Amino acid sequence: MSPVEPVSPPRPTAVVVLAAGEGTRMRSSTPKVLREIAGRTLLGHVVHAAAALNPEQLLVVVGHGRDQVVAHLATLDPEARPVDQVEQLGTGHAVRLALDTLPRVDGVVVVVAADSPLLTSATLADLLARHVLAGAAATVLTAVVSDPTGYGRIIRGEGDEVLSIVEQRDADAQQLEVDEINSGVFAFDAELLVKALKQLGVENSQGEEYLTDVVGLLSAAGHLVLARSVADPLEVLGVNDQAQLAAVGAHLRDRIIGDWQRAGVVVVDPATTWIDATVVLSVDVTLLPGTQLHGATTVAAGVRIGPDSTLRDVVVGESATIIRSHLEGSEIGADASVGPFSYVRPGTVLGQGGRIGAYVETKNARIGAGSKVPHLSYVGDAVIGVGTNIGAATIFVNYDGVAKHHTVVGDQVRIGSDTMLVAPVTIGDGAYTAAGSVITEDVPPGAMAVGRAKQRNIRGWVSRRRARTPSAEAAARSATASQEAQSGSGAPEGESELTSDVTGTAPVDANEGQTE
Repeated sequence: MSPVEPVSPPRPTAVVVLAAGEGTRMRSSTPKVLREIAGRTLLGHVVHAAAALNPEQLLVVVGHGRDQVVAHLATLDPEARPVDQVEQLGTGHAVRLALDTLPRVDGVVVVVAADSPLLTSATLADLLARHVLAGAAATVLTAVVSDPTGYGRIIRGEGDEVLSIVEQRDADAQQLEVDEINSGVFAFDAELLVKALKQLGVENSQGEEYLTDVVGLLSAAGHLVLARSVADPLEVLGVNDQAQLAAVGAHLRDRIIGDWQRAGVVVVDPATTWIDATVVLSVDVTLLPGTQLHGATTVAAGVRIGPDSTLRDVVVGESATIIRSHLEGSEIGADASVGPFSYVRPGTVLGQGGRIGAYVETKNARIGAGSKVPHLSYVGDAVIGVGTNIGAATIFVNYDGVAKHHTVVGDQVRIGSDTMLVAPVTIGDGAYTAAGSVITEDVPPGAMAVGRAKQRNIRGWVSRRRARTPSAEAAARSATASQEAQSGSGAPEGESELTSDVTGTAPVDANEGQTE
């Protein structure tokens, strides 16, 4: 199919999207048109393609699951108008209801089905242009397929004209041999369409008003009806069950990935990579196997993601690296790194050159440029300044069981390993905390905070309370070896005791407990 490019693109009076069907073969309580693939619902893909035609009216006929579909439609396009089809009496009936809502009926009306997510705006624009330039009464989008089972057949006359469309259930043996099928996408002269819709009957196997019968009525009346065949039959695939949904999803995935590869994105293993239609990527992005990019994710140049990473609604700055991690609703700065095995939750902002390391969870946290949370930590409801290091196993204790509280950590702070920061609390610029501390009060700038209890060693506890255990046996062997060593050295008995009953805390070194 070679595109037709008029001087100025025609604008349809209306696009009618048919979305009222029940979709019983989906075996699901969710309306079929709300099933999602590649970041949009089936309806969302079709509305996106249709809206590119800039119609004066975008009408969506709704029926089963009306309230859910209407609510979703409002998020897709606030200008789109739902049209209720309370009784599903056929596609012709649905279009007639839609046209009855128009203030005027002239120009061109385009009709599409809501379960054809592979349909592109370019194909719709080409169909519309072909229809207008030919001055046709109707133009139907068709495809030639190897197995036309289940589809309406295109019955042609001499030349390019179409005589009728015969549904599978109503076709005779000769008509069933036709391999050109109806896609369910049409462009109509509006005035002729309105007249033909009034003539529709229900003398068919379904007892419904078929929109496809309009083609036969217009042709029989001497009007020009044409077909426009798509080059790729996959584009007009519909979705009727879960298997078809998965198959169409795979085709859409391949199309999206192919488009990005041609735009300069490196996709190492397309078969295990998923990119939503709503994702935006830059050149020289590398996606390793098992990567999934969803929602409003935006990735800048030079970023490396994966393997086995999932991002949803994430903004990633240039040359950042994300390894085996899950990120949602967050922002990763340029040259920053995340992972492996980290969970970056909504509200996280990691500054330029910052690091969220292995087995770290963050939520509603602003982490300044060059700051590090290297491993095994939780940072929630916090602001961390620039150049700060958070030692391993640090927990920002932000929840008291009723309310969330905030922690502020300044610039160039060193938080010792296994520190509990009990919010609300502020750690001043340049401050340190000793490893194993529980910090419940503000720490002044440049101070060392120590929040440890005194260590107490109770000699002989294991032999008394855990007698005949492997631990008791190991302790006894160690005591015996120690005594023998002391006897051999001639040291007075008890002079080299390893512990005392109660000891104070050891001196706190300025670098104690730091990990990177």
